[in-house]
Amino acid sequence: MRITEAARQLGTTPRMLRYREALGLLPRSRSEHTAQRQYDDRDLAAVQLALDLERRYDVTPAALAFALRALAEPSVAADIRNLGYRTGRLTAPPTQAEIDRNRALRWLGRSGVLPPRPR
Repeated sequence: MRITEAARQLGTTPRMLRYREALGLLPRSRSEHTAQRQYDDRDLAAVQLALDLERRYDVTPAALAFALRALAEPSVAADIRNLGYRTGRLTAPPTQAEIDRNRALRWLGRSGVLPPRPR
């Protein structure tokens, strides 16, 4: 189906569909031979899921697209994780030495596992 019909079915506008496509929130078009994209059920389902996520988590299409990028690109995810540690929104994972120390304490039968050292 054409973009106007797809937009109508989704309760959005053709302009917003093009915007979401530019952000990478739609599957890649499979027909490279035609000038106009044809929307199928797979496309509509992807857009509907994006719309639902945007509403549920109160995020913009651009924020959702960035979240996808963070999931797809390990270097972006690592940078975001680093920011989370620095801002205190994430706790740093235990070091291998802390894991080994806690494991040794469990083997020795000590019930209290030492907490991770402060950073």
